[in-house]
Amino acid sequence: MSNVAELLLLAESIARETGALLRDASSRELRISAKSTPTDLVSEADHAAEHLIRERLAAARPEDGVLGEEGGDVEGSSGIRWVVDPLDGTINFLFGIPQWCVSIAAEDASGTLVGVVYDPSRDELFSAARGGPATLDGREITGSTKADMATALVGTGFGYDAEVRRAQAAVVARLLPDVRDIRRFGAAAIDLAWTACGRLDAYYEHGLNPWDLAAGGLICECAGLEVRPLEPVGPSAPGVVVGPSTLVDALAPRLA
Repeated sequence: MSNVAELLLLAESIARETGALLRDASSRELRISAKSTPTDLVSEADHAAEHLIRERLAAARPEDGVLGEEGGDVEGSSGIRWVVDPLDGTINFLFGIPQWCVSIAAEDASGTLVGVVYDPSRDELFSAARGGPATLDGREITGSTKADMATALVGTGFGYDAEVRRAQAAVVARLLPDVRDIRRFGAAAIDLAWTACGRLDAYYEHGLNPWDLAAGGLICECAGLEVRPLEPVGPSAPGVVVGPSTLVDALAPRLA
């Protein structure tokens, strides 16, 4: 059985190192290409960041598996798999918007064991280990206790495919009159981390990938919030709604 504290320290160390690499890269002109659609971009910084993460994990824990956004899935033999998004918020990063992060999680057969979301622009490190508290720079954090949907500040995000966006836009149109306001920042892991510390009352998004949710979802759970699955809308992948249980109960029917 792996030492969870050691896994968390490793994830934090690698996230900080990767964040430093990305901060340096943000001041340079980068090679950019498209992925799933012309609006879904990836840069050489994404690839360099994931290479660094995989290199550090292979050196420290060569028997672990790794699933990364840019590099695919590598099988391991230890029972531990790392789920990494080396640069969540690539579009923000490329446009000079300081809303991007590094997300690193480790999971076992029972789910996510540790999760780290590092925001290099603000030098904020969100961390959690299963069964323990969620922290921001080592200080314990808790999520919102909001129960009233009408005064709730809700975060969300959108996919890149036009038909997915069309379905997501219909959900926003239904929800917007019923809440205080909606925020769309462009990096799911930061949205989750900010929900965990109460900067958002709730967050939902359809079409998330495992690397979008793994670390931030655990941090939210450890901050006392419910992370509830959502069925797909339109051609999207499934999603989640996150927040205090009473607020999630109110939001969920409006997100279908």
